Amino acid sequence: MDKRRFIKTISTGVLSWSLLPALFSKPIPRPVRQKTKNWLWTRPNIKWKSDDWKKLFENMNKAGIKALLPEVYNGHKAHFEHPNPLVPTADHTLERLLPLAKAAEIEVHAWMWTMPCNNPAIIAKHPEWYAVNRKGESAHDRPAYVNYYKFLDPCNPEAVEFVKGNVEALGKISELDGIHLDYVRLPDVILAEGLQPKYGIVQDQEYPEYDYSYSDLCRSSFKEEYGIDPMDIEDPANHQEWVQFRYNSISNMVNKHLVPTAKTYRKTITAAVFPNWQSVRQAWHTWNLDGFLPMLYNHFYNQPVEWIGDQVAAAQGRLSSNKKPIYSGLFIPQLNPKDLEKAINVSHQNKAQGYALFSQGALKDEHWKTLIRLRS
Repeated sequence: MDKRRFIKTISTGVLSWSLLPALFSKPIPRPVRQKTKNWLWTRPNIKWKSDDWKKLFENMNKAGIKALLPEVYNGHKAHFEHPNPLVPTADHTLERLLPLAKAAEIEVHAWMWTMPCNNPAIIAKHPEWYAVNRKGESAHDRPAYVNYYKFLDPCNPEAVEFVKGNVEALGKISELDGIHLDYVRLPDVILAEGLQPKYGIVQDQEYPEYDYSYSDLCRSSFKEEYGIDPMDIEDPANHQEWVQFRYNSISNMVNKHLVPTAKTYRKTITAAVFPNWQSVRQAWHTWNLDGFLPMLYNHFYNQPVEWIGDQVAAAQGRLSSNKKPIYSGLFIPQLNPKDLEKAINVSHQNKAQGYALFSQGALKDEHWKTLIRLRS
């Protein structure tokens, strides 16, 4: 991490003695130290007092974690004063923590859910805003996997405008450093291998109940461009135009609506993204964000810790023409302190610009000790 590296001693015989005076007549350059930033996701505890936040920020500074990602909008309620009357304000946690973070020199990037919308008022008023699977079922009343998977339809301009409004509401908060997007995608058409047993399913192919979005707007838009209704495609998983259309529906929302809105208010904009991006229609390597936090939760994929480094390298490769920083997302509940250290090391070895920890509530004293030691 922040440890200094020293130049290795010149091997005997590599340089002739006649060159040594010239070599030592000039200062030997120090190796360039990679600029890094480390992040911490947290679900704010509304019962926390100022001293609780100050203690967290003290630990973060000791560990070299300079950016906090507090969840301030969860697809239903907001933890700040939301201007949309349809979005209830649960409390003002964001407003309370911002001055404390500023005093501690900690950046705050507001973590918001993007596509899931579990707000009963919006469901009742705008059921047409929701994504539809290949069986014709709407996510607002037949969500996949879990009840909160009520995803909006990226083809619906009113739904996109609602998401844009959430970004704008945060953008107007002057003390905020950035906006962090989560769930910027469609539901998983195929879950990570390690999660399938949890739901008692086997996904050896793309099944209709998990395949989105076949809303009337998506179908008509695709048919207008390609002359075929997606419902008539015999093998949608391998129909490249239809697959790309779903990628584009999310990417266009990000690049044409969310990023420009954040930049209007001079905010950094980042996103939590998937390593198995194809399974959630999330071509994030094409997005014009300021950074990416891939969720490299190795246990979800039945993989060892070393897989994290491989995925950082793969992400760097996908961003070859869109060079933006990669911060490896690490799942603390399944990483003991030894594995956490290994995960951080393999991330840096593969040129991650830092790490992001999920989440604050799972960090034990031994995790903090490891993080602080790695920084020293």
